[in-house]
Amino acid sequence: MEETNFEIERPRLTSLATRILGSRADADDIVQEAWLRLSCADGIDNVPAWLTTVVTRLCLDHLRRRRPSGPIEAQPTPDPRQTNPETDALFAERIGEAMQVVLETLAPAERAAFVLHDVFGYPFDEISEIMGRSQTAVRQLASRARRKVQGTPEPVAAQQARAHDRQVVDAFITAARGGDLATLLSLLAPDAVMRADLVGQRMGTESVYEGATAVAGRFNGTRGALPVTIDGELGAAWFQARTVMVAFVFHVEAGLVREVELIADPEVLTTMDVVRVRARPRG
Repeated sequence: MEETNFEIERPRLTSLATRILGSRADADDIVQEAWLRLSCADGIDNVPAWLTTVVTRLCLDHLRRRRPSGPIEAQPTPDPRQTNPETDALFAERIGEAMQVVLETLAPAERAAFVLHDVFGYPFDEISEIMGRSQTAVRQLASRARRKVQGTPEPVAAQQARAHDRQVVDAFITAARGGDLATLLSLLAPDAVMRADLVGQRMGTESVYEGATAVAGRFNGTRGALPVTIDGELGAAWFQARTVMVAFVFHVEAGLVREVELIADPEVLTTMDVVRVRARPRG
C-alpha cells in the first residue's frame, strides 16, 4: 500500500486508537506501528479491514501491559446556560474527560468491544473478526461495558447467575482433568459446540466439535489446562514457560456450557487478560 493511500486511512485509525487508549500520543505510536507492519505485508485483500484489526489488537496489547494510570483531575463544569462557542468547546472537552474516566474502569477487551460497536458502529460479526473472538464473546463484552458506562449496577440475579456459571466452569475443568466423562456430559448443553481458531487447527485440533458427546470427548482426560480468568471470566489455559499457548473461553447458558472458544493465535492471546487462578487452600 502506498503511503499516500495509508494517509487516507490514518485519521480513521487514529480516531479509533485514541478512543480505545484515551491518549493521542499513544494512538499515533500505534498507528505508526500499523504502517510499519503494513509496509512489510503482502497479499492483503482488504487493507482497511486489515488495518482496523491490527490497530485494535495493538491497542488491546498496549492496554493489557500498561500500568493503571492515575485519575484524571476533575475540572469545574461550565454553566450550561452560557452558550458562547468557547464555553461550548470547554463543556464538550469536560464531557470527553468524564467519558475517559469511565472507560479507564473497563477491562481492555470491554473497552475495545464498546468503542467498536457503540462509538464507531461496527456490527458484532465484524468485531468478532477484528478481535479474534466469537460473536457471543464480543456481545457479552460490549454489554458489560455498556452497563458500566451507563453506571447501571449489575442486578443481583445476574450476579448470582454469573457466580453459578463460574461454578459450572470450575466443575467442568475439574471433570476434564479427572477424566470424568459422565460429569462432563452432564455439564454440557446437548447442542454444545467448541470452535478452534486456525492456529489451534494447525496444532491438531478440529475446527469444530458439535454436540455434547464430541465436546466432552475432546476434553475428557485433558490434564494440561489450568484454571484461569480470561478478561475477568473463568476459563482454562495451557502454559509453556509461563506463556499462555492456548486459552479456552467458556460460555454458559441456563447452567450448562453451550459454547467453548479455543484460542491459540498468539496475536489474539496477547490481547487477552489471562490470570492464573491459584488453588484454594485445603483445611
